[in-house]
Amino acid sequence: MSYYLIQASYTSQAIAAMVKNPQDRAAAVRPMIEKAGGKLHGLWFTFGDTDIVAIAEMPNNTSAAAISMAIGASGVMSSYRSTALMTSGEAVEAMQQAAAVTYQAPK
Repeated sequence: MSYYLIQASYTSQAIAAMVKNPQDRAAAVRPMIEKAGGKLHGLWFTFGDTDIVAIAEMPNNTSAAAISMAIGASGVMSSYRSTALMTSGEAVEAMQQAAAVTYQAPK
């Protein structure tokens, strides 16, 4: 399973709906992520460029994309970004592989 950082912002209509009817959005999205074979590790509301940040573990990129598409199709997000994350062990493995690869730089 792979980890993903999700950063998203709600539309003004979605914010208005949550102000009128406060709700736990982690509880709302957790079942959807689990149905796709994943696990929601946490969801936080934020200040700044995005309204929420979440960490989810998904079986593969296809499942992560499906979640992104389902949320995007709802129309409640003004932006949605998903970033694949690597563990430190995966990064070390990538470094080891990189040492064996040669790259011809532009001249």
